[in-house]
Amino acid sequence: MPTSSKKPAQSSVRKKTPTTTAARAKTKAATAPTKAKSTNSTLAKASSVTKKAIPKQKGSKQMAPKKHTVQKTSHVLNLSAKTFWPKTTELVSLEFSLRPLADCQLYPQYTIGLHAWFLHQIRDFDPELSAYLHNGESEKPFSLTGLNGQFTSHSQSLQLKAENAYQWRLNSLSGRVTQGIATWLKQLPQTLELQGAPLTIEAVQLAHPATTYTKLLNQGKAQQIEAKAVSLSFTSPTSFRRKGHHLPLPWPKNVFHSYLRRWNHFARTPTEPTDFLDWIDDHVIIQSHQLASLKVVAGKQGSVTGFTGSITYALDRLAAERPDYVAMFYVLCELAPYCGTGHKTTFGLGETHLGWRGSQAEVQVPSAQRVLAERIEELTMLFLTQKKRQGGSRARNTAEIWATILARREQGDGLAAIAQDMDLGYETAKTYSKLARRALREGKTD
Repeated sequence: MPTSSKKPAQSSVRKKTPTTTAARAKTKAATAPTKAKSTNSTLAKASSVTKKAIPKQKGSKQMAPKKHTVQKTSHVLNLSAKTFWPKTTELVSLEFSLRPLADCQLYPQYTIGLHAWFLHQIRDFDPELSAYLHNGESEKPFSLTGLNGQFTSHSQSLQLKAENAYQWRLNSLSGRVTQGIATWLKQLPQTLELQGAPLTIEAVQLAHPATTYTKLLNQGKAQQIEAKAVSLSFTSPTSFRRKGHHLPLPWPKNVFHSYLRRWNHFARTPTEPTDFLDWIDDHVIIQSHQLASLKVVAGKQGSVTGFTGSITYALDRLAAERPDYVAMFYVLCELAPYCGTGHKTTFGLGETHLGWRGSQAEVQVPSAQRVLAERIEELTMLFLTQKKRQGGSRARNTAEIWATILARREQGDGLAAIAQDMDLGYETAKTYSKLARRALREGKTD
């Protein structure tokens, strides 16, 4: 994804910067990949020079609360510190500053690799936590973004330049996971290994405050008094499932249902969903929006038509008759940057920020990703037509698996790599590939 301005947040955790000139620090940051320094203080120092404070924005025309439209200065974590946040912390949002060791290429579905790399990192010191992250909950206790930075399309892959910096965000939604991440940060490797694209980890910082669900609830109650409009920005493709299809629109009921599911699963103060969502449907209005839709590859299989951009939600006058729901409306807006919006948020979709970003939230999908997504969708529809007698979600799931395998094979990906990305046995992937090719030939002869 192209670079978008990030919404930093205040943190009480600060790094210690050695006394040196800016020129020397920049030189060390640029040569860190070749010198392979292993100390966390060096990684933090490189970022302290390149990371600049974002100035406050004044005179916003949006009606969102002031705290949602003001950019705050974030701070790099001192990775040698004993603690990064209180043990009671439940939610945390981290931003990793990354730089390629050399010019390299990524395959379009690289977010699968980010997902797998994180789980493997946790598995190395806590296999039970890794299994919990992978399989344990109907609502995943984490979310992550794709890489934000400058990409160029090269043939059927994405090209990263060594002189460019990239940002990646990782969010935790439960105390157990947050403390596991704190342990992991103390033994953080020097590089993030993606298939064919090793990235140096230059620094880690808090993207949003480390907090708890109780604090979010108190924030919502405080905002309830003024009951102002709230703007949200979606900086990666975002979508919902509706009757077996994708819904690429931020309709209030779908958006807040997405957040409420996470809240009810992880917070200790759940809200009854039916009445609250009916209230959302009746009293939350769309005040303004600037949106675009686009098709992208989605997680391990299939493609998604999603939306990006900004939207402002407001409450009508009758909403005040339920002050508890008004408070929950603001609580869920505060939760949004941590949990993301919609589905497949553990594979980079649904990245969400408080505040109106307008054109800054626009996403230009690299052509390699767009071409792959369109081919997967084309093959999926072909295979679904052939399986029309079966119907249901099982037929669509099978069609998406076949389509994803075949589309990736067509662009030159190896079957072993595809099987690994899709959590399939090699022989199973091989069988599916043969069935997909046969179905494609039959479709061409019809």
